[in-house]
Amino acid sequence: MPANPDQRIESLHRPPSRRLRMLALFLRAAFIVVLVILTARVSFPQNEKIWSVYETPGDLVRLALGALLCVWIAIHLFRPPKDPEASWTWVYFSLFAVPFVLICLFAIW
Repeated sequence: MPANPDQRIESLHRPPSRRLRMLALFLRAAFIVVLVILTARVSFPQNEKIWSVYETPGDLVRLALGALLCVWIAIHLFRPPKDPEASWTWVYFSLFAVPFVLICLFAIW
């Protein structure tokens, strides 16, 4: 641990290693893809057929909102984080969030 406070600040703003960045991007992509699948599954109509969505207004609203949310989340899949600290944030967050979302996906399916 550097004794000089300026050296500590410099070490915090150092860009992450390539492996850390790749791990963070992979875990982030996995979380977002599973979240899109979960959102799409939940937004499908209660009846089995997609064409029956017009029979119930609630199903139509759920499908429209779910589709918009899936598109919005999918757009974020292609926007990588810009700050160096985001890699650590996504690694820590995804280690707990990806298994949780997978459990939710299997429970709903």
